[in-house]
Amino acid sequence: MHAATPPAPTAPPTAHLALPFFGEAHRALMDGLVPWAAAQAVDESDDRAACREWVRRLGDGGWLRYCVPAAHGGALAELDSRALVLLRETLAYHSPLADFAFAMQGLGSGAITLAGSAAQQARYLPAVARGEKIAAFALSEPEAGSDVGAMKTIAIQTNNPPASGPNGSDTAGESIGAYALNGTKTWISNGGIADFYCVFAKTDPAGGTRGISAFIVDAPTPGLDDSRPIHVMAPHPLATLAFDGCTVPADALLGELHGGFKLAMRTLDIFRASVAGAALGLARRALAEAVHHARTRRMFGQTLGDFQLTQAKLGEMAALVDGAALLTYRAAWMRDESLLSGRAGNATEARHRSVAAAMAKMTATENAQRVIDMALQMHGGRGVEVGAKIESLYRDIRALRIYEGATEVQQLIIGKAVLQEQQA
Repeated sequence: MHAATPPAPTAPPTAHLALPFFGEAHRALMDGLVPWAAAQAVDESDDRAACREWVRRLGDGGWLRYCVPAAHGGALAELDSRALVLLRETLAYHSPLADFAFAMQGLGSGAITLAGSAAQQARYLPAVARGEKIAAFALSEPEAGSDVGAMKTIAIQTNNPPASGPNGSDTAGESIGAYALNGTKTWISNGGIADFYCVFAKTDPAGGTRGISAFIVDAPTPGLDDSRPIHVMAPHPLATLAFDGCTVPADALLGELHGGFKLAMRTLDIFRASVAGAALGLARRALAEAVHHARTRRMFGQTLGDFQLTQAKLGEMAALVDGAALLTYRAAWMRDESLLSGRAGNATEARHRSVAAAMAKMTATENAQRVIDMALQMHGGRGVEVGAKIESLYRDIRALRIYEGATEVQQLIIGKAVLQEQQA
């Protein structure tokens, strides 16, 4: 388990805010976020308790307001990819668990922002923004990770009402439709601590990706078991969910019937660049730790930083960080600009945005792995000591190369686009 995060050797850099990708709203955001994040100290020895505490603090600090639109208590009119990137980059620099808690509030409620009814948005989004409800996104299954169409969880329409209403009130005797969910979801972040799950299930078992629908399932709903935690190398709340006759009312349907696959992909597309932002934060922290160590570690009558080999490694690390940063900021800027210009629905632009996000996610996570590995090597034996910051970063970065689209998936997205462009 993580120990309390030690103070950062330096504050994360903010010179990149002068780049044309960012506006005054982003600079104002960072003016408040950087000192706030540096001042937090959360005991992370229990990852589940720590995530609940981070959600509370992020809500009290107003930072979760960037996870929802202004109409539902958010800070900005629409979800802003650049703000999400900056928030995740800064939080990950200080605490990957803080980043995780923030990101899952956005991803877990993102489908409601995009496709929820007015009643669904009013019920969930303001509570997410205040940190009063913890959200989760339940898409993956034991045999359906990257291959979403292979999911086996089904939702069958039934005339039998659910055992209890959305707020736990008895609905027995009411004449309402319902859906009964059966199946298993796994690798679900916030599993076991979430107050609600956005669950994707087959409403047409033979329909492939065109037969998937989305539902909002409250954690106390009978027939849902979220008590099976999954333990991973960088601890954070993760669980397997089992649905056994889990019955939800008809108005739990999120978006259009059979529109779940497109909704899931739209949700992931918003947050993919922010995964790159989180990797960027981890890489910046590793570089800062390496610079601090090089300046203070003495050997053979001089500091480690006096050796040209050390200087060369630091130079390579800095270039890897900046290269990833530019791709990350570009991807976020492209999405935000398309919304502002009204061109978000243009199919060609949508493909370009998707490729840019794939490049950012792939490059930032892979570069961060390289930077952290070089920083650990520079620390020598101290780098592998349990409890060292570099040691925890080494474990934290590994999952980012897999979740929300593994590196290999991003390569396929980019490669197919390159082939299509060459044929045009």
